[in-house]
Amino acid sequence: MADILVLYYSQNGAVREMAQLVARGVEMVDGATARLRTVPKVSAVCEATGPDIPASGAPYAELKDMEDCAGLALGSPTRFGNMAAPLKYFLDGTTSLWLKGALVGKPAAVFTSTGSMHGGQETTLLSMMLPLLHHGMLIVGLPYSEPELASTSTGGTPYGASHVAGAAGDQPISEAEKKLCIALGKRLAETALKLS
Repeated sequence: MADILVLYYSQNGAVREMAQLVARGVEMVDGATARLRTVPKVSAVCEATGPDIPASGAPYAELKDMEDCAGLALGSPTRFGNMAAPLKYFLDGTTSLWLKGALVGKPAAVFTSTGSMHGGQETTLLSMMLPLLHHGMLIVGLPYSEPELASTSTGGTPYGASHVAGAAGDQPISEAEKKLCIALGKRLAETALKLS
C-alpha cells in the first residue's frame, strides 16, 4: 500500500476541507491510502504551550510521517503570497530528513486557499515547492487535461489546487475547485505507485 501523507495547516477550515478532498482523490486509487496530518499554530509568546494532540481534526504530523510516506500533498493558506508560518516552521525542522535523503525521489503536490483571486495563489504554491525541491522530491501539478482547470472562474492552477475563500473566508469551495483537489490527490497517488 502506498501511504500518501496529506499534510496541511488550516486556520479557518478551507485548507482542511481541501485536504480531505485531496485525500479522497488518493483513496480512489487502488493500492493507495491517505494519511491526514496537520501542524500546530506558532505563538509569538515564548511561554505559550498548546496541547500535544489537537482538540479536533487530524493529528499533528511527526517527522516519521514524512519519512514513511510514498508521496506528500502539502497545503497552506496564503500569507502575503507565501505559506503560513506554522507550516514553514514544521518544514524548517526537517533537516534530519534532508541529511539522510529520506524524501529523495518521492512525488509531492501542493494546494492553497486565498482571500482573493489575485491573493498570491501561485506564489504560495511555489513557496511550498521550494523546500520540497531541496529535499529532492518530484513535483506533481495539474495538467490542462483536467477540464476544470481551463474553465474555472474560481481557484485552480497548473501548480496545484487552489481555492478563493473571499476576504471574510466565507466562500464555499466551488465544484471546480473540489474536482481539482480530488484530481490532484488521484494524480499524486498514481505517480507514487508508478515510482515505487
